[in-house]
Amino acid sequence: MPTNLDIQLEASGSASVIVILKDSKAATISGLKRYFRHAETSQQTALLESLSVHTGGGGRRRRPTAPPAMRVYPALGLAFGTVDRKGLAALRKEKKHISGIHSAPVFSLIHPVRSAAVATPTQKVTWGINALDIPKLWAKGFTGKGILVGHLDTGADGKHPALKGAIKLFAEFDDLGAPVNPVPAAHDTGEHGTHTAGTIAGRSVAGKAIGVAPGADLACAIVIEGGNVVARVLGGMNWAVEQKVRILSMSLGLRGFDPAWEPLTAVLRQKGILPVFAVGNEGPGTSRSPGNYDDVLSVGAIDKNLLVADFSSSQKFTRPKNPLVPQLVAPGVGVISAKPGGGYQEMDGTSMATPHIAGLAALLMSAKPTKTADEVEKAIYASCQMQPGMLQSRANRGVPNAIRALDLL
Repeated sequence: MPTNLDIQLEASGSASVIVILKDSKAATISGLKRYFRHAETSQQTALLESLSVHTGGGGRRRRPTAPPAMRVYPALGLAFGTVDRKGLAALRKEKKHISGIHSAPVFSLIHPVRSAAVATPTQKVTWGINALDIPKLWAKGFTGKGILVGHLDTGADGKHPALKGAIKLFAEFDDLGAPVNPVPAAHDTGEHGTHTAGTIAGRSVAGKAIGVAPGADLACAIVIEGGNVVARVLGGMNWAVEQKVRILSMSLGLRGFDPAWEPLTAVLRQKGILPVFAVGNEGPGTSRSPGNYDDVLSVGAIDKNLLVADFSSSQKFTRPKNPLVPQLVAPGVGVISAKPGGGYQEMDGTSMATPHIAGLAALLMSAKPTKTADEVEKAIYASCQMQPGMLQSRANRGVPNAIRALDLL
């Protein structure tokens, strides 16, 4: 039976591949480079042509430098690039240096199902923060201080009052997947990233709190949307690992189950990083990769009545470990957080639920600095409770509780 790679090669003569490396030695990398090439039919070639055309106002973009045919991400232990049929056949024979070859499926944002352009916080803390009992951890002096949370999204507005001082590190990966240098000031290419960043670590402004872990630091990167998203996301993940983040929050993915990214989540685990990923907004019987892997903390959404939102994805797999996703559910409807340019807005989605859990993990890690990511995850899971009207098939473990999780650590 033909694989996805074979189908792509038949259709266009080239295919983008993720290659899992057994080692990242210079000799190995040099030897593998010859199997990759720039193809006329590849996305990179199309992007290069597009980025060099005339822009509005009579200006002209400077033609970008062509990226290498093969990019290596040493912190992730993989390579990414374009191959033709001959190159793929040669790669498949390199069993001494390669442990796997996967097609490179394209990520997209898990877009909110609803967004209100303007919202005003009316309570001292948002309903989602209260629903998880977060203020009880604050009362004990735990704010996430000293914990660096990786946040891969559309960026984040570093000038927003709630995010001033929260963004410790920032990076942007351009349409071709290359890091932008010099590093720009923290900004958002959309609105999604500022909202999710605010929920993770937004600081209190005028007595109103939107951030679960207001003392945590963020390592934010722009990796989406547009351009070669695979190269951008890989670049962002590699960068986040290099920055030694303790938690990685991603509200993005691709529809359905695809194993291509499983080696990457395994790397995160090996490096002691807790992956907290959104499960998707397509409803029952659906899920997004990598949020549907058995080794990530996947998050679904609940509303103010603590009921699973209709849009929240959920799915059961035949695997023996963690067959049901999401692993738990968190506030994801009517979530008020930061808006680029100042002010606030309200959004619905599992993208909004995910940063609640990333923030909770940061609080627990700051409270118990010697605990591992696995131990923190186990405590969060054990703290969960099903609420009246919840189906296990939709909520799995249920809703976590901050103070109970701390007691279990």
